[in-house]
Amino acid sequence: MSDPKAMQAQLEAQRRKIDVDNYTITVRELLSMAERSELKRAPEYQRKFRWDEEAESRLIESILLGLPVPNLFFATNEDGSWEVVDGLQRISTLIHFASDSDAQLAEIKKKTPLVLRELKKLDQFNGLSYEDLPPSMKFAFTKRGLGVTALSDKSDPQIRFDTFERLNRGSVELSKQEVRACIYEGPFNKMIRELADTEDFKTLVKLQRKNEENATREELVLKFFAYLNKRSDFTGAVHDFLNTYMEANRHSFDVDEGREVFTRVVDEILNVTQGPLLRSNTHVTPQNELEAVMVACAELLQEHGEIGTPASGWLDDKQLVAASTGATNTRPKLRDRIARAKELLTPEG
Repeated sequence: MSDPKAMQAQLEAQRRKIDVDNYTITVRELLSMAERSELKRAPEYQRKFRWDEEAESRLIESILLGLPVPNLFFATNEDGSWEVVDGLQRISTLIHFASDSDAQLAEIKKKTPLVLRELKKLDQFNGLSYEDLPPSMKFAFTKRGLGVTALSDKSDPQIRFDTFERLNRGSVELSKQEVRACIYEGPFNKMIRELADTEDFKTLVKLQRKNEENATREELVLKFFAYLNKRSDFTGAVHDFLNTYMEANRHSFDVDEGREVFTRVVDEILNVTQGPLLRSNTHVTPQNELEAVMVACAELLQEHGEIGTPASGWLDDKQLVAASTGATNTRPKLRDRIARAKELLTPEG
């Protein structure tokens, strides 16, 4: 049975890592903040914005009627701006309906303002846009207050990650890498997105369809750099390891050097595979094996300036496959698969 004193001490210690502020802001203020780029909406999160116009119209109807709308949840950045943690769909709907900025509409992938539809309580509003409303109604709409909870920049970064993940679980279903990209935005994350989207990397890595749009490629790029540069810190907790690495490098990583290393590695491996990295009788790239091969290639290029031509069927090598399957997230398995990949790719002589 747990010790109540130890339980209370743990609870208080975790609470001290959290610092939040509560506000009420009007629709007008929210739209103004969005236009001034004071609301950060990460691309990984924004691409999950999937409300149709009927769902958007229902939100507008609720605000017009004065019905309660769930609090928006933000995280405060170092520059004072707010990162959207929970509420992207509501904010995007308000922009779609009431913003007069073409740039804002383009940012949420909309060409024209929202026209209300399928409303039940306010059926006379169907077919109308914001500009069609009487001035008094427009004024009342933009004066509506919205509740905001903001996680301050004093909060522990891991708490910010956990909060983001928990709030979005079951709603927009962000992957851990998409959450990471929202929390640790910066030059390093921008480089990761760029490298993941290169044609050569897309050629090398064949994914299941469900993983094409959930930042799996981005996570593979992140793992490459983390395992290449910091795998001595790896204990088996993959997500914590990647969080720590991404936070530490978000602003300090040498993106020019990183881009050069990654591009060279992908090019060298493609010269060997002549297409996707696949084991025989498989249709998608084995990700653990890919990580090992990429890190091994990078280290061989550092040591020898080149890699060798492996024997036919090298990706089916029993030692490499054994270290890349089963319980793979252990330090020994990671060490073994990278070491075996290096043996297979080491140039002769």
